[in-house]
Order: sequence, then structure tokens, then C-alpha cells
Amino acid sequence: MYSNYNGDVMTNETYDRFVERYESGQLPWADELPPPEVIDLVPTLPPGRALDLGCGYGRTAIYLAKHGWMADGIDFVEQAVDEAARRAAVAGVAEQTAFYAGSAATPKEDHAVYDLAVDIGCMHSFSDALLEEYRDSLKRVLKSGAIYLLFVHIRDESQEGRPHGIAKGHVETLFADGFTLDRVEHGSTQVEDRPPWESAWYWFKRN
Repeated sequence: MYSNYNGDVMTNETYDRFVERYESGQLPWADELPPPEVIDLVPTLPPGRALDLGCGYGRTAIYLAKHGWMADGIDFVEQAVDEAARRAAVAGVAEQTAFYAGSAATPKEDHAVYDLAVDIGCMHSFSDALLEEYRDSLKRVLKSGAIYLLFVHIRDESQEGRPHGIAKGHVETLFADGFTLDRVEHGSTQVEDRPPWESAWYWFKRN
């Protein structure tokens, strides 16, 4: 299922950069399967309704749908959303998924409906103001007890300007109200031949 969501879509350099990535086909997140952290989480939860934030080509939503979930995906690049819907149809889960073009900071639901939210490298591109809006939106759409799985790049404060990523410790501060941090794993990520950078996975529970 594909629906066009006329929410707030970022039109700044971040949006332009991602559109260029999709047009070039250089997409580290274009794999068929989601990361192992998602795959390992699925057997521990009863199927419910999930939200894939910054869904890209829909690999997380499609994987969840194959395992009994109803999954919504949202991304601000329409090309990604179109391809996600196509892949869901090919995978036979079109009726279990819905994809929307819009901002992951403002999901279209206006009340608590989701049992799981997954963000693999989306929110760390947001401005500080948009991070707060994103947090408040998650508090609104997640049920009490829902799981929020987050992957982020950690910003190196020694670099000049505002490098890509989120400052160390800011995730914990941002979600201190309304969420309980169950687990965090710090590591490093390397894409292609670029130098590695610090990253982290977070497992939160909605209070």
C-alpha cells in the first residue's frame, strides 16, 4: 500500500544530499535484510504494529511484515518510498505495510498506536529543534511498553562546525522523559573506504 503524506518535509541541504545518494545508487542501507539488531529483536516480541522511521527502501518494515507485523514506513525521499512499496509488493506483504512520504519527525498518527519503532540512522541528521519535535512525536505515537530501537552516528566534537551525527550523551538526555533505556551498545561503523566513526545502538522502552 502506498499513501502520500503531506507532512513537513525537510528541504534543506540534508534533503538534497539524500536525493543525490538515491539518484547515484550509492546506498549502504539498500540491503534486502535489516541489521542483525533488528533480526535478533523480532523473535523476542509478539507481532503488533511497527513504525519504520527513515525507512529507505523499506527493509525493516518488510522484514517485520514477513514475521506477522503490520508495519508503516516513512521517509522524506519519495523515490525511496516508491521503491519500498514496490519491494513490499514483490515480497507479498503489500497488505501488511504502508509507506508515506514525509518527515520522520512528525509521523501522521496522532495517538498511541505503535508497539515498536525503529530508526536506523535517521534522527542523527536532525537539528536540535527537530530532535525535540521527533522525541515528542514518538511519545505521542508509541504505546506504553512499546520498544524503540535506535541506531545513530556519534558526532566528533573535535571536528570543526557541526559534523554529521549526534553529540555523545545527547540521546540519553533527549529521551530521559517518557522512556527507559534498557540497553546501549557503542561501536564503530565504516562505509566503503571512508574512515570509521563512532556509532551506537539504543534499546528504549516507552513508559
